[in-house]
Amino acid sequence: MTRPHRFLKPVRSDKENNMKYEVLVEDSFYHIYNCGNNKENIFIEEQNYAYFLLLVKKHLSKTLEILTYCLLKNHFHLLIKTKEEVASKEISQSFSNLFNVYSKSINKKYGRSGSLFKDRFSRIKLDNEEYLRKLILYIHLNPTHHQFVDDFRTYKHSSYNSILSDKITSLLRDSVINLFEDKQNFIEAHKIKEVTILESLTLE
Repeated sequence: MTRPHRFLKPVRSDKENNMKYEVLVEDSFYHIYNCGNNKENIFIEEQNYAYFLLLVKKHLSKTLEILTYCLLKNHFHLLIKTKEEVASKEISQSFSNLFNVYSKSINKKYGRSGSLFKDRFSRIKLDNEEYLRKLILYIHLNPTHHQFVDDFRTYKHSSYNSILSDKITSLLRDSVINLFEDKQNFIEAHKIKEVTILESLTLE
């Protein structure tokens, strides 16, 4: 069972500073994201999504924990919490191992060569709970925002339904729910944000 984590006191969000390539440090929250090189798809068929998550668990579990995620055809989002007393170089190396192994596997399987991902992965350090809540909504609603599906709840490659499930998970489920106080507020917050997204798509 996951245990709730203490969250950082409201200070500032590094989103405004756009510190994409700052050093990853211990005991911190980050938004990690990347896309395919030259806008290529990084997930080509269904089995690729499961394999990527398997590698995430294998290579990242020693250095960090995951709150939420969403994998789409040509990009992904992870909301993570780095563990305490872990060196920055260990955190960076764990990501390097993940991307190298996945890229080599995709290149071999589909007869491609060169970099699969765009440059270095982006990261934004998070320093307040309000932004954490907004980011959780953003990550889960990404499939609707990019019009992959009409209803984000039906999208299979995000953590939304896992957060609501009672099944055992390695996600920091309790911490996510606690940010919204309870499951019902978690659901309602997503519904409200979904309306805003759908309205903006209608106006385009």
